[in-house]
Amino acid sequence: MRLGTTEIILIIVLALVLFGGGKLAGVGKALGKSIKDFKNEVKEDDSDKEKKADGEQKD
Repeated sequence: MRLGTTEIILIIVLALVLFGGGKLAGVGKALGKSIKDFKNEVKEDDSDKEKKADGEQKD
């Protein structure tokens, strides 16, 4: 199920009406920060696993 252009525009208009421009910008900023933090945590977790695997191989 894909969203077409009309559906996306309708969602954006409804979000603007419900939240207003100022709040919507704040929500977008918070969402972007959350995604960035999540990606950093995943990257750190992957590097921790690699370090642990390298340590086990050396033994």
